[in-house]
Amino acid sequence: MKVAVRTLCEFAARHGDLDYRYTPAPSAEEGIAGHQAIQANRGYGYQSEYPLTGQCLGLELSGRADGYHPHRNRLEEIKTHRGDVARIREHQRALHRAQLRAYGALLCRQENRSDLELALVYYDTGRNRETVLTETASADELWQDLEALCRIYRAWAEQEEHHREQRDELLSQLGFPFPDFRPRQRQLAETVYKNALRGGSLLLEAPTGLGKTLGTLFPALKAMPADGQDRLFYLTCRNTARQLGMEAVEKLRQGHDGGGHWPMRTLELVAKDDACEHPDKACHGDACPLAKGFFDRLPDARAEAAQTRETLTREVLARIAAGHGICPYFLAQEMARWSDLVIADVNRLFDQSALLHGLVQQNRWKAAVLVDEAHNLVDRGRGMYSVRLDQQRLLKLKKTAPKPVRTALDRTARAWQSLIRDQDTTTGEPVFLETLPAPLLGALQGMVSTITDYLADNPPDLALQELMFESVAFMRLADSFGDHSLCEFQRAGRGKASLSIQNLIPADFLRQRFAAARSIVLFSATLSPGVYYRDLLGLPEDSRFSALPGPFSADQLQVHFTPRISTRKPDRQASLGPIADLIANQYRQRPGHYLAFFSSFAYAREVSDALAERSPDIPQRSQRPGMSGAERAGFLAGFREQKGAVAFAVLGGVFGEGIDLPGDQLIGAFVATLGLPPFDAWHEVLRGRLQARFGQGYEYTYQVPGLQKVAQAAGRVIRTPEDEGVIWLIDDRFLQPAVRRQLPGWWFSATEECDP
Repeated sequence: MKVAVRTLCEFAARHGDLDYRYTPAPSAEEGIAGHQAIQANRGYGYQSEYPLTGQCLGLELSGRADGYHPHRNRLEEIKTHRGDVARIREHQRALHRAQLRAYGALLCRQENRSDLELALVYYDTGRNRETVLTETASADELWQDLEALCRIYRAWAEQEEHHREQRDELLSQLGFPFPDFRPRQRQLAETVYKNALRGGSLLLEAPTGLGKTLGTLFPALKAMPADGQDRLFYLTCRNTARQLGMEAVEKLRQGHDGGGHWPMRTLELVAKDDACEHPDKACHGDACPLAKGFFDRLPDARAEAAQTRETLTREVLARIAAGHGICPYFLAQEMARWSDLVIADVNRLFDQSALLHGLVQQNRWKAAVLVDEAHNLVDRGRGMYSVRLDQQRLLKLKKTAPKPVRTALDRTARAWQSLIRDQDTTTGEPVFLETLPAPLLGALQGMVSTITDYLADNPPDLALQELMFESVAFMRLADSFGDHSLCEFQRAGRGKASLSIQNLIPADFLRQRFAAARSIVLFSATLSPGVYYRDLLGLPEDSRFSALPGPFSADQLQVHFTPRISTRKPDRQASLGPIADLIANQYRQRPGHYLAFFSSFAYAREVSDALAERSPDIPQRSQRPGMSGAERAGFLAGFREQKGAVAFAVLGGVFGEGIDLPGDQLIGAFVATLGLPPFDAWHEVLRGRLQARFGQGYEYTYQVPGLQKVAQAAGRVIRTPEDEGVIWLIDDRFLQPAVRRQLPGWWFSATEECDP
């Protein structure tokens, strides 16, 4: 039974309260640089990242000590931090010491040492200062401590080994939960299975109606025992897709022995806001009762969660956590270590502090990754590595801030004013900065340190905490600022300046996430051209692209073009009447439910007004900006009414993808735009960066993202093999070969029609 030393210590040596009071942590880059700085100063004979292995009570232990100096008989564990070392909590220090002593026990046995000097080195990256805690221990003493940890872990490890055997046996025998695959769904499953066994990276375009959720999950699970994989992550970009993943697991579960014997742990990871029982309290034992003694009560809760045959949904984990008086959100974090299948949002693997990525690295898991609706991952990736500072938040808080932090806030406010004076804000246009403003960064660093000191000794202050988190996020991205990102300054008025770091090329951050995975499948109904996603996401160079034929035939769909209508901005006024007449004629020819997509609310409203004036008999309704959840539900409910109508919507909005309107709920769509982003200063900077990096500036900035939205929106029309419908592509540019090539090929195998 193999186990990493860090995993062993985190399992067996943690006690006391959960304590997530903020302490300023170095970025990953600073942490690496800090380790390297110390290791470089240790002199001749010092060996960094020293590999250690050994067996203890049947466990195969492994790890890498940060530094070993054989001439001094000294072993070091280095922990980087920012600010006062006293902020490092006692439970954290105890864990660090346990890890160092475990490494020491292995080193003494491996190098035949009778005793050893142990040094726990806390290195402040901001001040370039070391705090060193040393002790000397005998080999026998260290080995006894290690045996105590292994004794605690061994019973769990034996249970986990048995669980793995049962899981692999189940998955080897797992059958498809329906008598037959859907048309071409078997091909989908075979493609995913072969990619998993090959350990490959695959971009898979699989049209709507193929049954992608089951068609990817089933073969990926089957491949786990065949390839010796440890974990499977099914990641989604929307909560509704996560629910589809959970439902697919339940179908597999019920299809296998009615769900009675199901030795596979499935975990649903949700956001903290959705799981927290006390959102008004800070995450430490002095504030939240569910954090008090968390690690003392965790073993029993973990054991119950591991033994239950239920899927570990948010509700199940909340029930288990309540029975043991601990936090359900952090119980879910713990169960991510021990679950075979994790269904979660993409940020759990790809963002800056992603839990799943950390676990993969720590435990050296062979992990397979499935990403649903992967066409959204470029924008989601950019968002994960972008951050914005608002002057207004600081100024509002400065008026009511506690006295101990007011000076630091004043200093930061003055840095804002200095930044504003240095910029030309007369045009009202955003200003793109080539370098980050050093005075503001310095003020932010001091402010964060001051707020941290205050929050450590005072009751929670959510406003201060939000300001601190925003500032820390900015500083972390500032540490890795480069040509993959853009610094933008804006000023909307007095006291309303903002400064943002906006990621343009997520590949530079996501590449290492993909590299750590054993196999990758990114799938979506629209994932062409594959090279666009490979480049912008940082997928391996040998990634393959596969486009599967859909279950639909061209006989189900009529595609019409309009060579005499232009929706370019200068031509829009002239297009209102022709588009309104086209919509009216189509509706009269075949009354029913239609969606009409436009590039903006203003354009949609103008065509809607023209339609009402020229053809008042045509029923219509419109999406409005900022609709609530209830209003969106009401808008969708209108498609289930017997009487049809033309529903106006914005391309790329909430009704442009992810909604299912089969049968007569939707019989046609009008797409009056190519979906191109605006040709503004920001997109022109993006175009320049992408041209310099990939030689595809216009295509990657405008054409591909725009036509992807068109394909998604028009794809609402045909959802089942029984559906029939019509699509009007309203703009003469749709007839250009370069544009046509990026639209779904099956649309055009039937006779194409043009507006006369």
